[in-house]
Amino acid sequence: MAMKKFAFLLVSAGLSLGALAPIAAAEPRQVISHEKLWMMKRVGAPQVSPDGKWVVYALVEPSYEKDGTVSDLWLVPTDGSAVPRRLTSSKAGESSPRWAPDSRRIAFAAKREGDDEAQIYVIDLAGGEARRITSVPTGAGNPQWRPDGGAILFESSVYPGALDAAANKQAAAERKARKFNMRVYEHFPIRYWNEWLDDRRPALFVQELTEGSVARDILSPTTLARVDGFGGSAQGDGGVSLSPLWSPDGKEVLLTATTERWNAAYARVNFGLYRMPVAGGEPRLVTPQPGEYGDATFSPDGKTLVFKFNTQGEAVYDLARLNRVAWPAGGAATPVAPGFDRDAESFAVSADSRSLYLTVPEAGMTNFYRVPVAGGKPELVIAPKVGGYAGISIAENAATPVLVASYGSAIHPAEIVRIDPSARAHRNLTQVNVAQAASIDWASPEHFWFTAKNGRRIHSMIVKPPAFDASRKYPLLVLMHGGPAAMHADAIGLRWNPHLLASAGYVVLMTDYTGSTGYGEEFARKIKLDPLRGPANEINEAADEAARLFPFIDKANACAAGASYGGHLANWMEASTTRYKCLVSHAGEVDLLTQWGTSDFSYGREVASGGPPWGDSKVWRDQSPITYGNDWKTPMLLTAGERDFRVPMANTLETWATLQRQQVPSRLLIFPDAWHWITKPEDSRQFYREVDAWLAHYLKGAPAVNGGPVVVKQP
Repeated sequence: MAMKKFAFLLVSAGLSLGALAPIAAAEPRQVISHEKLWMMKRVGAPQVSPDGKWVVYALVEPSYEKDGTVSDLWLVPTDGSAVPRRLTSSKAGESSPRWAPDSRRIAFAAKREGDDEAQIYVIDLAGGEARRITSVPTGAGNPQWRPDGGAILFESSVYPGALDAAANKQAAAERKARKFNMRVYEHFPIRYWNEWLDDRRPALFVQELTEGSVARDILSPTTLARVDGFGGSAQGDGGVSLSPLWSPDGKEVLLTATTERWNAAYARVNFGLYRMPVAGGEPRLVTPQPGEYGDATFSPDGKTLVFKFNTQGEAVYDLARLNRVAWPAGGAATPVAPGFDRDAESFAVSADSRSLYLTVPEAGMTNFYRVPVAGGKPELVIAPKVGGYAGISIAENAATPVLVASYGSAIHPAEIVRIDPSARAHRNLTQVNVAQAASIDWASPEHFWFTAKNGRRIHSMIVKPPAFDASRKYPLLVLMHGGPAAMHADAIGLRWNPHLLASAGYVVLMTDYTGSTGYGEEFARKIKLDPLRGPANEINEAADEAARLFPFIDKANACAAGASYGGHLANWMEASTTRYKCLVSHAGEVDLLTQWGTSDFSYGREVASGGPPWGDSKVWRDQSPITYGNDWKTPMLLTAGERDFRVPMANTLETWATLQRQQVPSRLLIFPDAWHWITKPEDSRQFYREVDAWLAHYLKGAPAVNGGPVVVKQP
C-alpha cells in the first residue's frame, strides 16, 4: 500500500551543534568515508513503556563481514538517570518489540537457533533468557499484546485451506516434495519489489500465555479470508501485513484488508478497515469509506480510533490525512485536520486522549506538530533548524507526560530523545554516534528557493565538501531523488549519501521538483502527464540558480546522478541535454512501455501517463528517453540489481544497448545479489568506488575507471 513508505535510510536523528562543539574543537575533523558512514550504529524507532519509565529500541551494529552484523534490543530510562543497556544478545536480530501492559515484559519476533521460521519471544525485564511462546510452521511476526497482558496477537502467512499448524506443515512438505519447480498465476500481481508472490494468504493468530496453549488462527475460517481477492497491504520486505490491532476491551481485533487484490492490473486496489470478534465471527467494516488505511491506533481512554486515510481517485498522488471515528460506535470517518495540506509521517495520541502529536515532512525538514483529537488546526510545536523528528511514542499510563521520538539530521545519525512540548525542546536519551559524528568534517545542507519558468516555487539544498573554501571553484554533482512522491531530507542515508559523494571535492545539489512531497497535495499531483520533462527542466533551472547564488559552484563542470525515479531522470537528461559531462543512473527507466509491462505494478503508470499504452496518450512515447536515442551523447555509468522487480533490469539493459549502439562512452555494473537497492556492505562500498572514479574521470580529468578504457567510441 502506497501509504506504507519504504526507504532504505537510517532513521533521522541528531543533536544540536552546540552540544557537539567541545568535541569538534578538540581535534581536527576527518573526511567522511564509506567505512565511517557504514559502521555507524543504527538506532531504531523507540517504544516507550506504558508506565513511561523505559524506552526499548533496536540497535544495529554493522559489519562488512558476512553474518557479522549484530542487532539487539536495548533499554534506556526516560529520566536520563542511566546509560542504555543491552537487553538481548543473540546471533539473530529482533524485530517489532512491543511492551506488555504491565511494563515488565517485551514481546518481539526473531528467528533464533533451532527456528525454521521467525517466532514470537517474550523477555522479562527482571532478568533471564527470552522465552519462545509460538511454534507456528509458517512463522510469526508483528506481536500485539492483549490489553490485559494475557495473550498476544500476531501475523503469519498460511496456505490455502490450511486452518491449523498440522495442515500448514503438511502443505509446506507437499510443495517441497514436488519433483518440478514452477510458479503458476491466474491474476495480477505476481511479484513485489524483489519477491515472487505465492498463494499463501495473511492470517491472524492469538496465542494465549497460559501453559500448554496453542496459537489459534482466528481469521482464516472467516468468509472474508476466503474471498478470491482477499489480501493485506504489501510491505517493503516483500511480505504482506493486515496491520492488526486489539480493541480496548480485548474482545475484538481490527485489521486492514482488501477484497480487490486481483483488480490491480486495471484499477486502484481499495482497502477496508475491519473489526472482528476474537471469540469467532465475521469481520465487518469499522467505517464505510473505501480507500487506503494505515497506522490505526486507539486513544488511551478507548473512545476514539485514529488512522491515516486517503480516497483513491485518478490523481497520481493522494495525501494521507488523519481521520477519526468514535469507538465502539464506528461509522463515517471524520478528518482531524481537514485543511492541513501535509502528511503526518508518524503520530501518537497523548496520555490524556486530547491531543495528537505529529511528525510532518516539509521542505527537507521534519517538523513537530500538535492537533486536538476532536479536530482543529495543527499547531507547529517545534521547527528544528536542522533535521527533524521521527517515530513518536507516548506513554499511556505515566504519572507525568512522557513523549519520546528519534531526532537527527544529515550530519547526525539517529538518537532517541525525550520531547517537552511545553518547552518546545528535547533532550537526548542516547548518544550512540555523537562523538563519531562530531569527528567528521561535514556541515548541514544549505536551503534555497527560486521560481521556475513554469511559475512554481521550487526548493533545493546544497551540500558542501569538507575543508570548504568559498574562494575556490567546485565541480557540481546534481543528485536527483527517487519517488517521485518523496523529497530530499536533511537526514542521513546509506544510499546516495550526499556528504559521501561531496567528500571528493564536489558541491552536491538536491532539488525537490514537481511531484515531490512535503509541499502539499497539488504540488505532488502536478507531475501527472509530465513525468520527466517538467521535473528535469526544474532541476536544470535549479543548477543555474545555484550557480548564480553560490559563486563557488562551477556550473560548466557538472554531472548528474540518481536512482529509481532519479535514475529515470538521469536517463531523461541523457536524452534531452548535453549540459552535463557525465551521468549516473541506477535502476533507471528508459522506456515507459517496457516499465509498464514488466514492473511489479502497472495501473498507476497508466494513470500517470493518461491511459493505457494502446490509448491516444502521447506521453508513452514523448517522455520515454529511448525515443530520443539518436541524440544520446553524454558518458553514462549504469548500475542495476539483478533481483529488482520494481524497475526490472531489462530497462537498464535497454539503456546499455542504446548507449552502445550510439557508441556513447558507458560502463555497466550489475549486482547479482542486489534488488532495487544495493544493501550488502561490500557491494555498497564498491558501488561508491565506481561512482567516485566515474565522476573523477569526467570532472577532474582523473585516469579512466580501473585504469581501463572508458571511451568505447570507434574511429
